[in-house]
Amino acid sequence: MADNLRVNSKFLGQGAVFLCAVLWSTSGLFIRIVDWYPVVITGIRSLIAAAFMLAVRTFFTKGPRPKNKAFPLWAGAVMYAMTMLTFVIANKLTTAANAILLQYSAPVWAAIFGWILIKEKPHWEHWAAIICIAGGFFLFLKDGLATGDLLGDFIALLSGIFFGVNSVFLRMQKDGNPADSILLSHVISFGIAVPFIIIFPPVFNYTNTLPIIFMGIIQIGTASLLFSYGLRRISAVQSMLTAAIEPLLNPVWVLLFMGEAPSSLALAGGAIILAAVVGATIIGNLRSAGGC
Repeated sequence: MADNLRVNSKFLGQGAVFLCAVLWSTSGLFIRIVDWYPVVITGIRSLIAAAFMLAVRTFFTKGPRPKNKAFPLWAGAVMYAMTMLTFVIANKLTTAANAILLQYSAPVWAAIFGWILIKEKPHWEHWAAIICIAGGFFLFLKDGLATGDLLGDFIALLSGIFFGVNSVFLRMQKDGNPADSILLSHVISFGIAVPFIIIFPPVFNYTNTLPIIFMGIIQIGTASLLFSYGLRRISAVQSMLTAAIEPLLNPVWVLLFMGEAPSSLALAGGAIILAAVVGATIIGNLRSAGGC
């Protein structure tokens, strides 16, 4: 009975992170639509997300709330805010393909720091999935890879480190409420964006307002709650592996709404990434059930 409950909990956690990645993946499409400075988009999106998450916490959370320790609460918030900020900057300085590829070194950093900080030792299927995902990303992005800019590539790599370490700090709050840390990260992100909002004031019209509201409430607000839910149930490295489907789905939305079809190499790379994530998930669940 206890084994079944543990497997069900992990399954729900993986499903939540999967849905989170699906929502995250829509950002590329909507960022194209909103005609604002990128850091302004990040800040306004985070402001709306913070308001949404605060409303959910106020009106839909009943009973006593689990408390978070101060260090992982603030560390996770800073790491996630820096993840969002550095990824936006990297996209301005290097190619989009380089930025995505380097940011999704995150599973490696989650595996290393999760092992060091919270003693969650990665299993063999995690390392195998990381290797397969790296190969899949190379094929997936081969047509778009370019020399880029050294500084931009370095910042994109930093974004991947921040992203991976953030998952570890959120995982530290599995007995508390990681959503509080993510809520705080959106407040920090908005605070960083305030000077850019003053310098590059956003224009609110029909084509900008609806997409930014969607991004704030659904694409990042709801996704943040799902990510928090998932990280209370699965390891940091497994969450990063599952979230690796985000860049895989990104061009799907562009294909559906803008007609830009991916190449055959991109499709092959995407299949490898998906197979690696699904394989690692199945093997992990079998181990939890005592069958592997």
